[in-house]
Amino acid sequence: MTAHASQLIRESAAEQPAAAQLDLALRDASPADVIAAALKTVGRERLALVSSFGTESAALLKVMADVDPAIPVVFLDTGWLFAETLAYRDTLIATLGLRDVRTIKPSDETLAREDRDGELWFSDPDACCRIRKVEPLARALQPFAAWINGRKRFQGGLRAAIPVVEADGDRLKFNPFANVSREEIAAIYALAKLPPHPLVTSGFLSVGCMPCTSRTTAGEDERAGRWRGRPKSECGIHTSATS
Repeated sequence: MTAHASQLIRESAAEQPAAAQLDLALRDASPADVIAAALKTVGRERLALVSSFGTESAALLKVMADVDPAIPVVFLDTGWLFAETLAYRDTLIATLGLRDVRTIKPSDETLAREDRDGELWFSDPDACCRIRKVEPLARALQPFAAWINGRKRFQGGLRAAIPVVEADGDRLKFNPFANVSREEIAAIYALAKLPPHPLVTSGFLSVGCMPCTSRTTAGEDERAGRWRGRPKSECGIHTSATS
């Protein structure tokens, strides 16, 4: 961690520093140093890592576990996840020694009111993501002052210019993998001998909910299989403040 970053963190004891200040201090920091800075800034009880336990999730979870395996991890079980993703969650908890993984589900009342027949994903995928992802995450994050996620700039689209630290409503949002490359993620997997997501070998390079996830073919962007054929590339978690 840079001396400047350490100074900002020390100064935050009485007052949370602005996201822009932390981003400036951490823009060239390693993922581990970014997570360590988040931990020092708000403390373990006020920090959460949000993970989909998807195709690249193990790398970030491994880095976090090396810093502190007791940092709370929030996992959204939308009700539409592949069985392989749920099994992968359990595998990574055991492999990495994660101590506080919290599985969050959408409200039964909301599902009964807005998606009784389970077909909202087809008629209005934005509304489906809202009630199954955005709103449950907003509730889950209420006790926290900051959260960590695994977006990378190389994923393109709205992610191409993400900062390392940004404001998300009243919270800080840390993107420790913003600067990493595909090769660096592959190296983390190889060095730690991390198990791959079970669906990768079947052609799923990015895995979300079953109805809105398809295989990708050679030459396609890794997220091309998400909401295929629709003008949609994000579920809404990263495009709406979660405060």
